[in-house]
Amino acid sequence: MFHDLKPELKETLAQIRTFVADEIIPLEPLLLQQYFSALLPQLEEKRAQVKSLGLWAPHLPQDLGGLGLSLYEFGHISEVLAHSPLGHFVFNCQAPDIGNSEILLQHGTVNQKQRFLNPLLSGDIRSCFAMTEPEHAGSNPVYLSTTAVKDGNDYIINGHKWFATSADGAAFAIVMAITNPAEEKLHKRASQILVPLDTPGYRLVRNIPIMGEAGEGYFSHGEVRFENCRVPQSNLLGKEGAGFELAQKRLGPGRIHHCMRWIGISERALEMLCQRAATRELSPGNLLGTRQTIQNWIAESRAQIDASRLLVLQAADKIDRQGASAARVDISVIKFYVAGVLQQVLDRALQTFGGLGMTDDTVLSFYFRHERAARIYDGPDEVHKTVVARSLLKKYMKL
Repeated sequence: MFHDLKPELKETLAQIRTFVADEIIPLEPLLLQQYFSALLPQLEEKRAQVKSLGLWAPHLPQDLGGLGLSLYEFGHISEVLAHSPLGHFVFNCQAPDIGNSEILLQHGTVNQKQRFLNPLLSGDIRSCFAMTEPEHAGSNPVYLSTTAVKDGNDYIINGHKWFATSADGAAFAIVMAITNPAEEKLHKRASQILVPLDTPGYRLVRNIPIMGEAGEGYFSHGEVRFENCRVPQSNLLGKEGAGFELAQKRLGPGRIHHCMRWIGISERALEMLCQRAATRELSPGNLLGTRQTIQNWIAESRAQIDASRLLVLQAADKIDRQGASAARVDISVIKFYVAGVLQQVLDRALQTFGGLGMTDDTVLSFYFRHERAARIYDGPDEVHKTVVARSLLKKYMKL
């Protein structure tokens, strides 16, 4: 599927691959030993280098400084950037900012773009997305308690959210809140509202500890509260009651981004596995890679990663040509399949490293604790498998 890539994109991919290897991966020990803020000055230097190379925010249209890539083309870049946890941030195409910028670009007003989108695209600020609530199942996105009630020309927002990724240090949030509680159609009750995070009534409760690590900044997941938080109705993103629709538009391409990132992580883990197997001695002259179990892990990982890449790029191509709604089942397939492959490859690599793999002396433990959630967020495996199965069964039975 790669023969159709433009020669200039192939050159760009090689350039990015070299930059990640030479400039970003060497910073990983600092990430594993220190908090994000301690590393930020060096990251800003790397971000300036990326801008000077003309590779900044590659997902954006050319008139906004990006590379003007299709989703299929950007998928290749996302995979390369994922060879380091810092890659997407350095190139300013990290979640949740990439999804927020895409929604603002498509549905924001002129004033909203000037205030929120432009500084986001330039890398001057970060953002977060506040939808999931601890009181309700995250797999049911229309089941929300957060409300936005009109008062004069304002909305007054009250609610409790968590797993608002990167809320720590973000300048604004896109908040999903119920604006139309009497609407019979559940998916038309909520709206998306832009909330500057210096607004009175907003509070970052904590960075949620993830397997023992609370993190900070970009590498954090915030629990937040909105208590009589007042914002102007002009901060409504899109139409009132269209929150679920916008979320779906965001999540389709977003799952391509995630899956290609997971494939990049899997490639990095497989490289580490092979290097360890080829150099680790069980006894003098007796290398770990001579063991059939290790060889099976390597072969199975290779096949699974290659299959994942083809599935994801096929889904991306369909979205580019027909839109996200036409690729609904394809998106569910890649979401649960690639997340499962990621977990298996990471586990094999960690097992190959033994005790060392459990430590923060390698990036494997960081990936392992941060990416276990891949099978949960943006729809758990079980929900996506149901979507696929029901689609197939329609030919045979009434559901």
